[in-house]
Amino acid sequence: MPAPMRDQLTMARGRGLPLGVLLVAVAAALAAGSARAAITPPPGALALQTDIVEVVHAVSPSVVQISDRLGLGSGIVFDAKGDIVTNDHVVTGATSFTVTTAKGKQLPAKLVGAFRPDDLAVVHVSGGGLRPATFADSSKLQVGDLTIAIGNPLGLRSSVTQGIVSAFREGIAEGGGVALPSMIQTSAAINPGNSGGALVDAYGRVIGIPTLAATDPQLGGSAPGIGFAIPSNIVKDIAGQIVAHGKVVDSHRAYLGVSVGDTGGNGVIVGSVVPGLPASKAGIETGDVISSVGGKPTPTTDELSSVLAELKPGQKVAVAIEHQNGRKATVHVTLGTYPG
Repeated sequence: MPAPMRDQLTMARGRGLPLGVLLVAVAAALAAGSARAAITPPPGALALQTDIVEVVHAVSPSVVQISDRLGLGSGIVFDAKGDIVTNDHVVTGATSFTVTTAKGKQLPAKLVGAFRPDDLAVVHVSGGGLRPATFADSSKLQVGDLTIAIGNPLGLRSSVTQGIVSAFREGIAEGGGVALPSMIQTSAAINPGNSGGALVDAYGRVIGIPTLAATDPQLGGSAPGIGFAIPSNIVKDIAGQIVAHGKVVDSHRAYLGVSVGDTGGNGVIVGSVVPGLPASKAGIETGDVISSVGGKPTPTTDELSSVLAELKPGQKVAVAIEHQNGRKATVHVTLGTYPG
């Protein structure tokens, strides 16, 4: 698995945009001269085109638009009962929504539950007769596999972009202390509003949920062809728990048992320690500054989240700290499980 790309990337999430989008049409003048003869594409190209068209027709009815007073995003029909999986950042700040199908039918929806650390949430509609998507085994993916992203970028329903699986990444930070443990990198364009939609394979199976697009930290704009999706195996697990229990009962994520804040790049300061949990048992106290976990520097809360996202509950790791009196120490913490 390639090393994380934490230092090279800043991420932009496709949360909501105003529901109206101004489209500017630019007319192009036709060049003078005789028309060229039509070109006959090779059979392989026509076969690929036909396959993509068939996938889009098959999957689009399972991709919806989710909107509230703050903006909009996308979602995937998870089951025949009307449960729809999306990104947590698509639904943050609201509990009721309007779901718009690919055919334009509008349905009221309610929040079932959300799990911010994995940026996943489930909303529910009743009586919509929605078609569930088919989810693939994302562990079988390979770099170079075809990818098709279907969603609602800029509020344009059922828009499609196409690319390949570019890489697999670990510990990708979204910002705000949230880091995704495992991500599919794709060259299919991921634009604002695509979040929560479907990244599918050539068989029409969902392989991931588009969640992040990379931005160039120097130019401030998007970095074309670098998008990230949450793998379908994580989606099936977390969404399945939310549907069954209304919350996540086993996150599979490592947990220190502290709340932390930034110090300006010199480590993370412990704001509180949960009694009886890993950090407390190891002797970490409020006011301590954590500078590394498992030998990896943690200069910011995002870096700490990224490091923890690559670890598992039950692992024993060295945590470098500095107490308020300036004394430095290294303690050994057996990581717990992040609560749902």
